[in-house]
Amino acid sequence: MHVPVLLQETISVLEIKDGEVVVDATLGLGGHTKSIVETGKKIKIIAIDLDDEAIKIARENLKDSSDIVFVEDNFRNLDKILDDLDIKEVNKVLFDFGLSSFQIDHSGRGFSFQKDEPLKMTFGKSEVSAQWVVNKMNENDLRQVLRNYGEERWTGRIARAIVKEREKKKIETTRQLVEIIERVVPGKYRFGRIHPATKTFQALRIYVNDELASIEEGLSKAFLRLTPEGRIAAISFHSLEDRIVKHLFRAWETAGLAKVISKKPITPTDEEISQNPRARSAKLRVVKKLTTPVK
Repeated sequence: MHVPVLLQETISVLEIKDGEVVVDATLGLGGHTKSIVETGKKIKIIAIDLDDEAIKIARENLKDSSDIVFVEDNFRNLDKILDDLDIKEVNKVLFDFGLSSFQIDHSGRGFSFQKDEPLKMTFGKSEVSAQWVVNKMNENDLRQVLRNYGEERWTGRIARAIVKEREKKKIETTRQLVEIIERVVPGKYRFGRIHPATKTFQALRIYVNDELASIEEGLSKAFLRLTPEGRIAAISFHSLEDRIVKHLFRAWETAGLAKVISKKPITPTDEEISQNPRARSAKLRVVKKLTTPVK
């Protein structure tokens, strides 16, 4: 079972009440939804995920729970999802933009640089994979992807090395890519605080799944369908995600449409980080839609 990040904090700030419609826009293996169900509130939950394998596991984890509608889709299509279900408004929406433990450890899709797996990095059914990017994209575009989505310092070296390597042999696995990166970055970077492949893997995953555009679109559509006094809680795991959440929430507040509940992001306790190191970079932000817009 995936360990949900900032679980109690999230349930607390959502302030779920009887009779509400709650959207878990990033179901994963169902950890947050399970805790929402266990509050005992009489609610309807729309559980969305793009990963069909994750939904299968979540269904099993939540088999004793009623009033959950499972939807295999991208949360950027939230408006269509709700229209198809004939739901006009929702009260609470939760986004958790992190990878689940299942996707990292057991999906076999190459999300982790610590495993030797096919270089895919796709959440759902996609024609574009990380393997296509590293083998087909020209050097300049590849450099832009690594810089824009990974904020990688050694972008030029890594992109150049990838292009040279693929001329000799197709890059098909995570291990091949990791070895290329380790070979060309400076020694100090190679043995630094984070693994030298971390930012490259992040960049490829974000690009392949169009994650940043999906986040902005999903949050915006969620806010439009939110009832007055409704809340959105968003958990991000790196600066690119958090920046989108922060700017959107502030823009709605500046426009007099909402109130940002979390002026500063809520972060995991030392105890949670010690029990789940993957939680260390998590940030939770919460916004409430106003009943009467402030002019």
